[in-house]
Amino acid sequence: MSTAGTRKSIFITGAASGMGLETARLFAAGGWFVGGYDVNEAGLAALEAELGAANCIARRLDVTDREAYRGALAEFATATGGRLDLLFNNAGIGKGGRFDEQSFEDIMAVVNVNFIGVLNGIHLAAPLLKATPNSLCFSTSSSSATMGMPGIAVYSATKHAVKGLTESLSGEFARYGVRVADTLPGLIDTPLIPDALRHTAVSSGMFRLIQPVEVAKAVWASYHDEPDRLHWFVPAEIGDLDKASALDPEGTRAKLAVNAAFLDD
Repeated sequence: MSTAGTRKSIFITGAASGMGLETARLFAAGGWFVGGYDVNEAGLAALEAELGAANCIARRLDVTDREAYRGALAEFATATGGRLDLLFNNAGIGKGGRFDEQSFEDIMAVVNVNFIGVLNGIHLAAPLLKATPNSLCFSTSSSSATMGMPGIAVYSATKHAVKGLTESLSGEFARYGVRVADTLPGLIDTPLIPDALRHTAVSSGMFRLIQPVEVAKAVWASYHDEPDRLHWFVPAEIGDLDKASALDPEGTRAKLAVNAAFLDD
């Protein structure tokens, strides 16, 4: 394994597919050293083969395992000479359905991966971020963090938590020169999306099917182009939903309830 030397470096969770994979590809093409982490070992092997061992580390990581996360960051820091220019907290899972009909095990699995995993990553990576000038802590939230959405209550709650954490830490970490931002994607064509939903997706509007590379572009732009921007809506119209939910939460709730009629099928 080659060291990254003086190259900028990015640590990506959920890197074996979807948004994480496209982000790894985009940053590697831009000359960055990539740390790709996931529980999908076959996907990681393909990522390493594609990018080359001199340009990346690809390792299995369960983001809920704090000690494993600590070890992954230590190995990454050794390869990069102690720099972490961008931490991308992207790993996530989705288990939908009515809240009262879900098992508590499924509920806690979503909480542990989608929020506790983010807490693990930021807390453990903070020393590296603080030691790297102009570093960025970037997380994947969701359009469901604009307003709680029926059918994905716990997923939505975890993404609200990520959004709130981003807003809070953007103020706290400023004293270190560490930037904090997130993305709130709509319907992204990733393995997380059920086939039935993918096949019935609309062709226009804020919930049209978006390719994951669009999120990767937002991560790139957050570091390079608009360093002060807090929330990246993909597509941009998701920002309208965020505003609507703040100005008229009851009306927004009613519209979302109509769109959740599939729960009664």
